[in-house]
Amino acid sequence: MKQIAAQIRDVSDFPKPGIVFKDITPLLRDPAAMHQAIQSMIAPFQDHPITVVAGIEARGFVFGALVASQLRVGFVPLRKPGKLPYQTQQIDYDLEYGNASLQIHRDAITEKDRVLIVDDVLATGGTALASCQLVETLGAEVAGCSFLLEISALQGRQKLAAYTLHSVLQYS
Repeated sequence: MKQIAAQIRDVSDFPKPGIVFKDITPLLRDPAAMHQAIQSMIAPFQDHPITVVAGIEARGFVFGALVASQLRVGFVPLRKPGKLPYQTQQIDYDLEYGNASLQIHRDAITEKDRVLIVDDVLATGGTALASCQLVETLGAEVAGCSFLLEISALQGRQKLAAYTLHSVLQYS
């Protein structure tokens, strides 16, 4: 884990004063650390019958596609409205600073699917919870949620208590 953590850069006052942003881009540049991160993200789910990985926009696309490749299953993007070209299912949800929405193609998953939700960071849990609910509206089962890092002080884990959750690194 030290190799992964060493590649996470703290950026003070981004995106606004008082915030310490966890920048994962150095990790993306280091192939050994990236490989270790992906292996760590999938480890608890190796023996689960996962049929598809859903990645949350935008950095969840990077990690989700790599996780899906390692698990040898398909990948589905969960996107902001207006980004998907076909028929979509949408969920609207509240964030600590306003409202947001996510969409998925209606034919991307079925009620036979067991979906692993993937993103880079678990913060307050609002987007992750909405992602789980969106997958469930299409009849699929959420097999679990996997994150590269978790900011535990923001208590996102509590919102996801109904789901199997894994985070590689925890920060307070």
